[in-house]
Amino acid sequence: MATARGCPAMTPAPDRTSALARLAAIVPAAGRHYGETRNHDDGPGADGWTRANVSQLSPWLHAGVISAPEVLEAVVARHGMQAAEKFIAEVFWRIYFKGYLEQRPSIWRDYCGGRDAALAAAAGDAELRSAYAQAIEGRTGIAAFDAWARELVRTGYLHNHARMWFASIWIFTLKLDWQLGADWFLRHLIDADAASNTLSWRWVAGLHTRGKHYLARADNIARYTAGRPGGALAAKGLAEDAAALQELAEHPRAPLDLPAPVQVADLAAPFALILHDEAAHHVPLALPAAPALVIGAARPSARSPGATGDPARRFAAEAVANGVAEAAALFGCPAAVWHEGEDLAAVIEAARIDRLAVPFLPTGWTRDALWPQLAPHAALGKLVPVLNDLDRATWPHAKAGYFGVARAIPELLREAGLDAS
Repeated sequence: MATARGCPAMTPAPDRTSALARLAAIVPAAGRHYGETRNHDDGPGADGWTRANVSQLSPWLHAGVISAPEVLEAVVARHGMQAAEKFIAEVFWRIYFKGYLEQRPSIWRDYCGGRDAALAAAAGDAELRSAYAQAIEGRTGIAAFDAWARELVRTGYLHNHARMWFASIWIFTLKLDWQLGADWFLRHLIDADAASNTLSWRWVAGLHTRGKHYLARADNIARYTAGRPGGALAAKGLAEDAAALQELAEHPRAPLDLPAPVQVADLAAPFALILHDEAAHHVPLALPAAPALVIGAARPSARSPGATGDPARRFAAEAVANGVAEAAALFGCPAAVWHEGEDLAAVIEAARIDRLAVPFLPTGWTRDALWPQLAPHAALGKLVPVLNDLDRATWPHAKAGYFGVARAIPELLREAGLDAS
């Protein structure tokens, strides 16, 4: 599909080489320059994808092709903690959201139920169905919103500031169900993350921090989109006053039950490594032993009852396929695919596998899709979950607002050996 400039839309290559190349390209600008320019949505570059003022590492980070510690190490080594404060904070926001949802899994369950009810309501109401179609097809008449809707479908990406504006307009101006919007983002964003996406939509709506919502303003949109190729985006007719959404449900915090670091003894018996949508490469896992089998288990269709957008679907599937091929080549072992709907036992039986190494499955659709068949192996003590040290150390701080994590960042970086200040 062509971009506004007449060029084919490009999406990032779902492999580790491309991820490391992008990291190397953005590190020089990840200091104070990033802090000063990151809020500007200047639109995709001439290639239909690349932006100069944000990292765009999120697709590879979400897919586990590279890790947050790798990114932080490169940025802190170049700029130090103080100059790279804003960049470091953005990385930790992703970790915070994951830790917060892990302690409040009822939020995800409540979202899924609300999403299904909202989709059913739209299917059964002609007026609502028409309003929903106009929004996702970019036919609302609000120029900025419509541009972002088309850009998301075409590229699988939106600038973070645009995501906030879009969600606010969806909720408070168009008065559509927030869960419909969150679902549509999950279906199309290459970097869609169950925690970041769900909690960000809730934050805009006033549900994450109760009573504190976000109202998009036309002048703010114009200011921060002035650098786009066609000039600032217009946003006429936005709601100027709207109350935060409310909900009756309570989401009490549940205790974290995180796995200990993996030891060689945990993988003494022949094991299979399962790579999935949120952990598609072996390098960030730092396994202490070699697997006897590598299994790919991509599940992009599990994001939603609706169809997953082509860019998001391709990136997820190809990231896992590439990761499986590279791991099998490195470890000199066979590879297999655990297809959706297939019995996992049939996949591992022929290889005489005794246990499974599975990158930690956080609360969200990937866990929902894979856990039913993994749970019996876990019950038998034959499943070894793999979680990186930074997540393990940070998630307990994500009890309430982000401030608890922000306050701990210097100590967390020092513990991880990443303090270069």
